[in-house]
Amino acid sequence: MSFEFVTTQRRDNVLLVTLNRPEVYNAIHPPMHLELAQVWDDFSQDQELWVAVLTGAGEKAFCAGNDLKFTATGGRSSLPPSGFSGLTQRFDLEKPIIAAVNGFAMGGGFETALSCDMIIASQNATFALPEVKVGFLAAASGIQRLSRYIGRLAAQEMMFTGRSVKADEALKIGIVNNIVPQDQLIECALALAQEIASVSPSAVKATKRVLNDMALKENLPQSLDFSREVVEDLAKTEDFKEGVNAFVEKRKPTWVNR
Repeated sequence: MSFEFVTTQRRDNVLLVTLNRPEVYNAIHPPMHLELAQVWDDFSQDQELWVAVLTGAGEKAFCAGNDLKFTATGGRSSLPPSGFSGLTQRFDLEKPIIAAVNGFAMGGGFETALSCDMIIASQNATFALPEVKVGFLAAASGIQRLSRYIGRLAAQEMMFTGRSVKADEALKIGIVNNIVPQDQLIECALALAQEIASVSPSAVKATKRVLNDMALKENLPQSLDFSREVVEDLAKTEDFKEGVNAFVEKRKPTWVNR
């Protein structure tokens, strides 16, 4: 199946998925969410595909997150049941996904990477949950996953300030598995995928089934549902509207705390 905003390539038992809106730093809008949901549905059902690699088109960005310009122009901000990028609320996929982060992964882009099973970063990669800077919050699992992966104190600092973390710090605090040169990123990610594909796919699926069950027992789906409720309340505030408008107008927001 061909897509407008995503490209896919088969490499033996590995699927290479590329976010393909480089003109907007691969920011994701509702039509792209739906395409990605279909990609992961197809991937889960294909018996000949055992591992996936997810990356972004171009050298500047893995994904800039939610397309705020689309939101500001009145675009309907809808998500599939499987969440942001068709992935953040998907707990039935039993095949591993490797995020190959080229350039920056911001907001929902970072949350998409966190929803993968491993993260390989290029040397120029940057990670952030900057939602608070535009009157929003990391509602697509960033709050939950980052605090689980790197510890609550370090995660809270990133989430409350919205600051960016470069690749070397990301490796130090446990955000990424490895850092590689930009021009070797896809090669290294595919090599890792092939290493996973060389072992028993049934055993890998069984392992991920247990990991998925752990997420369910930790009430991660319920916490993500609550995040959506909080977002709906936040979207009614003046600060939310100001944050989005200021971002689009490329100016500093004026917060009113209501």
